[in-house]
Amino acid sequence: MLNPVKLDYDFDVFLNADYSVHEGSCIAHQVHELQDVHEEHGGFPDSYERSNTLIRQLWFDETQVDYKEFERQLGIEVVTVSTVLQPPGNVIPIHRDTFFQINKRYPDDTRLKVRANMYLQDWKVGHLIQYQEHDKTWHNSTHWSAGDGYIWDHNHLHLSANAGMADKYTLQISGFLK
Repeated sequence: MLNPVKLDYDFDVFLNADYSVHEGSCIAHQVHELQDVHEEHGGFPDSYERSNTLIRQLWFDETQVDYKEFERQLGIEVVTVSTVLQPPGNVIPIHRDTFFQINKRYPDDTRLKVRANMYLQDWKVGHLIQYQEHDKTWHNSTHWSAGDGYIWDHNHLHLSANAGMADKYTLQISGFLK
């Protein structure tokens, strides 16, 4: 499933957060967990390393943000909420969402797991997300407005790049489709 969505929310809590408390790379797990994806697209290049795959990710609980409001607007039973700051010059290589936190908390739950990937600011030059549709065609997401986004499940490959000059902020709301 792939649905475009719009979220009306005050994003200041996310944009004003202290992102200096976390720095990591998404490739540490991708290299092992998504070998099928990488092989299909030519293998995982050695040129992807920590220095060009950095993200700063923060997690928010129900005392910090309104899970119920997210559920009402998006139709998702919310399990986790996080944000990613992607600095200029960094990429998140092609991957599918594996819903690690949901599977850890609800290992036997067979409901459809989804993620709403929301843009926290209006689009800036060099910011992009590419995603794969059901028919395997690829699309570029650019020129978005704050609050725009997509809900997708594990079937949609996607990637993110910040080839711009300013940080790129996204919000990930993960849970079960209602």
